[in-house]
Amino acid sequence: MRFVTYRHRDGERVGVLKEGAVHGLAKGVRLIDLLGDDGTRLHAAGDLALRDPREVVPAESVSLAPPIPQPPAVRDFVTFEQHVSGTAAIAVADPAPPPLWYEIPTFYFSNPHSLIGATDDVPMPPGCRQFDFELEVAAVIGREGRNLAPEAAAEHIVGYLVMNDWSARDLQWQEMQLHLGPAKGKDTATTLGPALVTADELAGRRSGNSFDLAMTAAVNGSVVGTDVLSNMYWSFEEMVAYASRGTRVLPGDIIGSGTCGGGCLAELWGRNGLDSAPPLSAGDEVTLTVELLGRLSNRVIAGEPCHPLRP
Repeated sequence: MRFVTYRHRDGERVGVLKEGAVHGLAKGVRLIDLLGDDGTRLHAAGDLALRDPREVVPAESVSLAPPIPQPPAVRDFVTFEQHVSGTAAIAVADPAPPPLWYEIPTFYFSNPHSLIGATDDVPMPPGCRQFDFELEVAAVIGREGRNLAPEAAAEHIVGYLVMNDWSARDLQWQEMQLHLGPAKGKDTATTLGPALVTADELAGRRSGNSFDLAMTAAVNGSVVGTDVLSNMYWSFEEMVAYASRGTRVLPGDIIGSGTCGGGCLAELWGRNGLDSAPPLSAGDEVTLTVELLGRLSNRVIAGEPCHPLRP
């Protein structure tokens, strides 16, 4: 099933997307409220929405919010070798991933308060002059787990969605010179959507430790990069297991794959030079597509002013 959170005249509503129409659930039901077990409650709600919807509206007529507007946590990993080596080439002569990269699936915590919907405008971060996108797929945690083994972690993933980890590259590179971060470089916006696609929908596309799903990134209608999700080095199950090590993952938590090969401008800059592609600016439209999961298309707009901390 494909679950969406859409903006309604009386607030956000949850619905099931099927054959170009959104079948709405009852007012007040949040998608995160349907998680927490083995998926029984979520699928029962979806069956009810298809059998006896509160309303049925054309999908193209609704504005989509992130499926889970404010998750408990957003962890973003780095799992594509091509992306690691491509972006590292900006700064180092040998851009190959270090040996430690193959031993632990590193991640950072992103901002769960700055999520935007599949077609929302995205503001330029204050002070940013090198704005970038990042094409990813994210897993959504369906039930709580702690210190999970990879083989058990699969039972805690309820579904997947497309993710755009918007990045202020100049801010990111500056602050990471202090050996911490990224912080403000990743703080302004993350797009999630368009729908939470339940894990069973992808079962037939399993390939290696991931899924055989084509991924495409375009700016203003021109394709700038493509990859396949199965090129991930670390699996979602391994990432969830690592995220839960010594702590908990909770229903609604977002686990990002990290950027795919060719899935951002920084990789082009690393391989072909900083003048090979202009950074994003107000008016640009970024469209990210993942087979079976859907499409995000966001327009960049002018952001807020950057206030100095000290004169």
